[in-house]
Amino acid sequence: MKLLTYKTQDTEPRLGFIHNNQVIDMEDFGEISNFPLPNDMLDLIDMGYEIIAEITEMISETPENFFEEICYEMDEVTILAPIEKPRKNIIGIGLNYTEHVAESARTLDTTGKLPQKPIIFSKPPTTVTSTNTEIIKNTKLTEQLDWEVELAVVIGKKGKYVAKEDAMDYVFGYTVINDISARDCRREGQWIVSKGQDTFAPMGPILVTKDEIENPHNLNLSLKVNGVEKQNSNTKFLLFNINDLIEDLSIVFTLEPGDIIATGTPSGVGAGRNPQEWMYDGDVVEATVEGIGTIVNTVKEI
Repeated sequence: MKLLTYKTQDTEPRLGFIHNNQVIDMEDFGEISNFPLPNDMLDLIDMGYEIIAEITEMISETPENFFEEICYEMDEVTILAPIEKPRKNIIGIGLNYTEHVAESARTLDTTGKLPQKPIIFSKPPTTVTSTNTEIIKNTKLTEQLDWEVELAVVIGKKGKYVAKEDAMDYVFGYTVINDISARDCRREGQWIVSKGQDTFAPMGPILVTKDEIENPHNLNLSLKVNGVEKQNSNTKFLLFNINDLIEDLSIVFTLEPGDIIATGTPSGVGAGRNPQEWMYDGDVVEATVEGIGTIVNTVKEI
C-alpha cells in the first residue's frame, strides 16, 4: 500500500492512500466501510502491520463509485512528510556503503577502515520536512551544505534483542530521506550539529508498506542537484543491511512503532568530490529510491 500524509486548501494534515492514481482519505474510507480508521500515520502504524492486509482486502471489495466522494486528484493535494512529527529522533547510520567510507576518509575526519559495527547518530524530529519545501542553509552556521540520498525504514512493532533473521517482521514500510549534512559543523567527531539542523531531513514523498517492496536490498537510489546526477547506487551495496541494523539497534535500545532508520548513503556526496561541491541558495536537489519515489527540495540561504 502506498500511504501518504496530505492536506488540501480546506483541511488540516490527513492520512491517505493512493488508489488508481488518486488520493483516498483513510478516515473517510473507514467510514464508508464501517471500519474505523485513523487520520494520522503514526496511529495507523500503532494498529499493527496486519491492518494493511485488512485495508487492502476492503479496498478490493469496495465498488469504484464509492471512492468518488472521498478522493482527490494528485494535483489537488499538498503532499507532506509521511510522518510529519516523529515521536523520537530519526536514527541515522553513518558510513554504511563501502565506497562512501573511502571518499569520507579522503576529505573528512574518518579513518577509512570499514566499520565493524553500525555507526549510529540521530536527527531531531524538527529536521523533518516534506518534498517541495525549502532546505534552510543558515550561513551563520555553515558554508558546506551537502546531500545524502538514503532508504529509510519505518518500524512497525516494538522490538528488543531482535534476531537478524526475524528483523523483517518488525518493518512496517519504507520511505526516502535526504540526510542533509553541514560538513563544517562536525564537533570533535560528533555529528548532531552537522546532521540535526532544522529541515535537514526531507522525507517522502510517500510511505510504501513492506509488501510492496519485493527486496529492499536491491533498490536503486540516486540523487541530482540542479538536474545533474551526483549519486547512483543500489541498496545491495549496504555494508550493514536492514536485518543487521535492526538486530544491532535493538540491542542498544528498544525499537518502537514509528521509529525511522535512515540506512546510510552511497558515494557521490559533495564532500567526497574533487574539488568539493556544496549546495547554495536556489539549488534544487532531487533524491530518489526505486519503488518509492522522488523528493524535491530547494536550498534557501538565511
